[in-house]
Amino acid sequence: MQDILTICNYCGCGCGVYLSVDNDQVVGSYPSKNHPISRGNLCSKGWQLHEFIHSDKRLSSPLLRKNGSLQEVSWDEALDFTAAALMTAKQQYGPDSIGVLSSAKCSNEENYLLQKLTRAGLGTNNIDHCARL
Repeated sequence: MQDILTICNYCGCGCGVYLSVDNDQVVGSYPSKNHPISRGNLCSKGWQLHEFIHSDKRLSSPLLRKNGSLQEVSWDEALDFTAAALMTAKQQYGPDSIGVLSSAKCSNEENYLLQKLTRAGLGTNNIDHCARL
């Protein structure tokens, strides 16, 4: 078994957490005792951090609704569809008709990039983050 020090990705606090890895599978999580933020503690989300990693319920490819049902598509097709839909909404209703909701499972850096895309690329300040402590 191997323990890997990382940062919890559920919120912006930046708690130090160890992921326990056994046979290339993450099987547990526990707090770093010496981390300056978490100081040996984790919230209930941090203790359950490892559970979603290998879940068979995770999406492994993009889905688009076609003929009333969700179907797997390539990343290129999904991104082209999304970009076209966002640009149509922006042109038809203005940039403030668009809102973006970020994920608690993204890193702070990924969330920063998403807010830059939202503000600079889409031209709206309508962005929020779903992490609530």
